[in-house]
Amino acid sequence: MARRKQQKKVDSWRDKKWYNVEAPGFLNRAIVGQTIASDPALIPGRIIETTVGEMTNDMSKNNIKMRFKVKNVSGNVAQTEFIGHTLTNDYIRSMVKRQTSRIDVVLLVRTADGYIVSIKPTSFTVKRARASKIKGIRKLMTRIVVRRAVKLNFEDLVQEVITGRIASTIYKQAKNIYPLRRVEIRKTEVIKAPVARKQTKAEQEEQNQAPEIAEA
Repeated sequence: MARRKQQKKVDSWRDKKWYNVEAPGFLNRAIVGQTIASDPALIPGRIIETTVGEMTNDMSKNNIKMRFKVKNVSGNVAQTEFIGHTLTNDYIRSMVKRQTSRIDVVLLVRTADGYIVSIKPTSFTVKRARASKIKGIRKLMTRIVVRRAVKLNFEDLVQEVITGRIASTIYKQAKNIYPLRRVEIRKTEVIKAPVARKQTKAEQEEQNQAPEIAEA
């Protein structure tokens, strides 16, 4: 009986390489993780998740999850774009108490630079609120978020969401309608990014003919 030839196991890891995953410039190009691939062309499109706590070494921010999508690879660095954030389910559950109200709004806004973003603010009351108070707070949350979004560029809007500035603005005004325990922006998601405008031939020629600025 002929002996079976032993098939050599191919060590697929040997041909693969690790790449650092980098946050966008407006988030200080922080390293948000690593990914592995045998070919860098396979990396664009991958989704990477991390927390603000891991990015800033502030463990009190581990309840905020950030999502990034790899757009290109340069050397051993995978560069990303921000595509959204969400608060952890455990954190949201800890905010919900008996005999209180949770007030949610789902908004679709357009930023000053043309991004379409889904934003979901949430308010938690001290006690159960009447329908009229809930309606008033929901209307106020909508007005504040929409007005800020249309005035801000996408990157500035993300900064205001992550740092809690928009939530703080809602809290300060909404507590005059009904006592609140907390306001959070529980989720954002980039729905559509603006299409980059291509330079016209005339603009390209003008740029090429522009005189260089001599260093002092």
